[in-house]
Parts: sequence; C-alpha cells; structure tokens
Amino acid sequence: MPTAVVSFGLTLPLALLKAMRPQQWTKNVLLFPALLFSQNLFHWRETVLVCAACAVFCLLSSGVYLLNDLLDIESDRAHPLKRHRPLASGALPVPVGIAACAFLSAGALAAAFWLSTPFAWTAVAYFLLQVAYTVRLKHVVILDVGCIAAGFVLRAVAGGQVIAVTISAWLLICAMLLSLFLALGKRRHELLLLEDGATAHRRILGEYTPDLLDQMISVVTAATVVCYTFYTVAPETVAKFGTTRLVFTVPFVLYGIFRYLYLIHRRQMGGSPEKALLNDGASLVNLVLYGLAVVAILYWLR
Repeated sequence: MPTAVVSFGLTLPLALLKAMRPQQWTKNVLLFPALLFSQNLFHWRETVLVCAACAVFCLLSSGVYLLNDLLDIESDRAHPLKRHRPLASGALPVPVGIAACAFLSAGALAAAFWLSTPFAWTAVAYFLLQVAYTVRLKHVVILDVGCIAAGFVLRAVAGGQVIAVTISAWLLICAMLLSLFLALGKRRHELLLLEDGATAHRRILGEYTPDLLDQMISVVTAATVVCYTFYTVAPETVAKFGTTRLVFTVPFVLYGIFRYLYLIHRRQMGGSPEKALLNDGASLVNLVLYGLAVVAILYWLR
C-alpha cells in the first residue's frame, strides 16, 4: 500500500521527521565540551558514550518539540513562519503527533537509564524543565529565557555525567550566558518580525521591548566574553591542562559573538540560531577554527 500523502505535499513520515525538528539537534553539541575539555576526545569508549548521549537528547528534545507544537497549534497558525509546521498546517495529524511524542520521550529516557544512572536523572530533569517551560514558564517574563539557558546547562552537565567527569563551573556559566544570549536574540527577532501581532503568537513578548532586550543582550555578551577569558587563565585551568595557551582561543569567541550580533541586527537572522550559524559561512569557519585551536592546545601543544 503506498504511503498516504498529506497536505503541503509531505508524506506522513516526512511530516513527522520535520515536526521532530532535526535542525534543532545541533543544540545538543553542548554535550561534547565535557569530552573535549576532559581530554578524552580520542578515547573511543568515552567518545561513543557521548555520541549515544547526544542521540538520547536529540530524541528527547524532539518529543518536547512535538509537545510544544501540540499545545501551540493555534498560536503557531498566527505566525508567518510557524504556521507551516506540520501540526499547525495539518500535514501531521494530531493523534500521530501525540503518539510520537509519548514514544520518543519514553524511549529516550529508557535509553538514558541504560547508559548511566546519573546521566539519566539529568535527562529526566531536562525533560521536566522543558515540560514546565512548555506548559507554564514560557509565559513568565525573564524566567522564559532563563529556562532556555538552564536547558543548555543541563546538556553540558549530562555530557560530563555519561563519562563520569566533572565539567568546570566556568564552562557551565559560559554555557548559561551564551544560551541566554541566543534566547534573547530570538525574542528580539520575534518581537520585530511580528510587530503588533507579537502577543497573539507568544504572550510573553508583550513584556519585552527591543530596547530592553538590547540592554539584556549587551549584559550577557560582555559577561560571556569575560567569563570565558577568566576560565582560560584561571589557576585551576592552567594547572589541569599544564598550559596558558587557551587564552589564545578568546579571539575566536569574540569574533563568533560579534558575528552573531551582526546577523541579528543587519540580517535579521536571530529567529533561528541554529539556522543562522549553519547558513553563515564566516560563523562556521570560525567555529571550526576554534575547535581546531582547542584540540591543538589541549592535546598536542602542552
């Protein structure tokens, strides 16, 4: 029997895959800093474990995205871009969305407990936080972006727990600040894109103004750079890695942040951070060079 074709020319499997938002899986690369900065990158067992943990978070986050889209069908239909999402457009039937949400969430959490109990409890905390955000906290000013930041921090913690290493508090703070930076940029983009219809799509946008968001972005931008710089020169960092050369990676962090600010303000690309970064050649090159510099400093130039 041929696969049924639904609206917008999508087959049901393709509509489901699109609703799972695989492009958002790039956010789960935050599980890898623990592997990189613990100097386990070339240890196959630890690398496989972190890759498996990343897959768990990809499935878990897809379950949360489906839940979000199920609850936000009507408001998404008022958004010029989100109205094309499979559930909002009708390409994915609601019963299929509910079943997929339950299956992905339960399956991911079961796999998490199979990998590591501490890792699994962090995955449970992440899932509960995302559910709380979807149901209530995304409507509470400041806490809405705070929850997004907490989700990134939990990813970073989970990456360390699955291989039984402790991530530096400096790096966790950097992850929190950087995710706040991205979340505030997204709020700014939505506010300017939707204008008078902003609150019809996302009620919390009525609590923000472009000026307020710009001030908050300025604070977290400066704090991110300062925090990362302190991490590279902190005595415990130098003692752990036996080198002071990590400070030479600060220019890559500066350029990456400045480039993203440029994309937000000049190219209006802040609505989807993962798309902005993946579609901008300069940002990709900078990210690759940063990664190569860290690997070279931590593994070869000590």
